[in-house]
Amino acid sequence: MMMQNSGNDIDRHNLQPKKFIMWLFLISSIIFFAGLTSGFIVYTGSGRVLNVQLPKIFGYSSIVILLSSATLYWASQQTKRLNFTNQRIGLWLTFFLGIAFIAMQIYGWKVWTELGVYFINSNASISFVYAFTFLHILHILAGLIIIITALVSSYGKVPNVINSFRMQITSIFWHFVDILWIYLYLFLLLNQ
Repeated sequence: MMMQNSGNDIDRHNLQPKKFIMWLFLISSIIFFAGLTSGFIVYTGSGRVLNVQLPKIFGYSSIVILLSSATLYWASQQTKRLNFTNQRIGLWLTFFLGIAFIAMQIYGWKVWTELGVYFINSNASISFVYAFTFLHILHILAGLIIIITALVSSYGKVPNVINSFRMQITSIFWHFVDILWIYLYLFLLLNQ
């Protein structure tokens, strides 16, 4: 005699491939950024160093992105406690901190352009920095979309297993882009 699976078991079973796809995307992103940073090292190794200081706002944006990880962690803990009001508060805080991070990065570009440091110039190491930050912003934008899906779940009448799954995916992705930025920022600090 076969036992029937409950709805939650079926949902969990159907969600596992989606989590696997997320991990594959993160691994491919690691490989991509490792390739970019390797290219930067090879380029600067030939004597064409980054001869300008990183905008100070990049350091402040690092604090903002770390704070956003803390608010998302708190939201995840609230989800586990079935406190959906606090889950939403944490998600909204993370969302707005993500927006603030993007604004700070763009402001950093503005600081550089006011100093005459442009994306296209004779020193490609500067172009690498613009590329690093732009591509990271794209990842942040993807993270914001994922946060919105978690918010929709927290407001909607979806099974808790779906809500929890979306929080897991959101946490995995968001913490990854946070760690990625810290890596990029420290890498650039050490190579300026």
